[in-house]
Amino acid sequence: MTQQQNVVMSETKSEVVAQNKAQQGGGYISISRRSILKNLEINGRVNGLIESMKASSPTHSSLSQYQTSWIVHHPSALDMFDQIMEASKGKQIVMFLDYDGTLSPIVEDPDRAYMSNSMRKTVRKLARCFPTAIVTGRCKDKVYNFVRLAELYYAGSHGLDIKGPTRTSKYNKDRKAETLIFQPATQFLPMIDHVYQQLVDKMKPIPGSMVEHNKFCVSIHFRCVDEKKWIELAHQVKSVLKNYPKLRLTQGRKVLEIRPNIKWDKGKALEFLLESLGLSNCNNVFPIYIGDDQSDEDAFKKLRDKGQGFGILVSKFAKETSASYTLQEPNEVMDFLQRLVEWKKVSLRARSKVLMCT
Repeated sequence: MTQQQNVVMSETKSEVVAQNKAQQGGGYISISRRSILKNLEINGRVNGLIESMKASSPTHSSLSQYQTSWIVHHPSALDMFDQIMEASKGKQIVMFLDYDGTLSPIVEDPDRAYMSNSMRKTVRKLARCFPTAIVTGRCKDKVYNFVRLAELYYAGSHGLDIKGPTRTSKYNKDRKAETLIFQPATQFLPMIDHVYQQLVDKMKPIPGSMVEHNKFCVSIHFRCVDEKKWIELAHQVKSVLKNYPKLRLTQGRKVLEIRPNIKWDKGKALEFLLESLGLSNCNNVFPIYIGDDQSDEDAFKKLRDKGQGFGILVSKFAKETSASYTLQEPNEVMDFLQRLVEWKKVSLRARSKVLMCT
């Protein structure tokens, strides 16, 4: 039986009516216009998401044309170390550090993103010299198990889960600082749990995908997913997210992240931590934020807008950033932090000599 299909738009009922004319009679299928427009919207967003996913995986060949120019505008923090320290003179340095890709290398299995012993020793020495915070998209408890330094501030889930040092230091002598806990999105926890379970099921047919529960956000890792499967992965993520208008989708290096749609990010976490340290309205504070991911741009931009301190992007590739300086990889981050510690020791020795002479 041959059929013709005509599609007629009904303005009064806001429907699409598909009229099937057959030799033996006709049939009508009523399809909600809202449903069709919703599918078109989702498909459009998925296509945009795929392009964004590709853009988050830059290659030398695609960026070599303006790499040299980019380096001129975002020089190495190691090469500019003396100038950075000159700008910090007379100010309190406060350190903010991302974890993955900054303190540890990016690895295929996120559960094995271990920090080296030498990096841990360096960060421990750093925290003795300056207030230091880890600001990460990871679950706070998970990143603490990687770092294992009780004297640091930890801001997990992109700053949605903040806890102060559990070990007394000169920066948290009072009880309030010792027990600092801040969680501005606790009402979203049941919703995040539901989304996580759905995504685990949705990702099962996609080889190489991994869904990670980071307490206040859900991360979908596609680093080990064949690029031919990215469209399917993006469709599945969008199919879940469309039912949760109070959540939003963001993107990092080979990872999609679903988190509460509230005005809170790593830049807001930076401000909150400075306030907790009593340094939010000070002119003599010098924050340094080091990170490698798109989510760190909120903190870079916050520092640029405030005109305080600097952002340092960890990247081998040229890309748009609000950071002032760059480092290429975690080993260079460690070199920079070690130089900071040594600079602080030299400064203290010089100050002691001056005091002895007066």
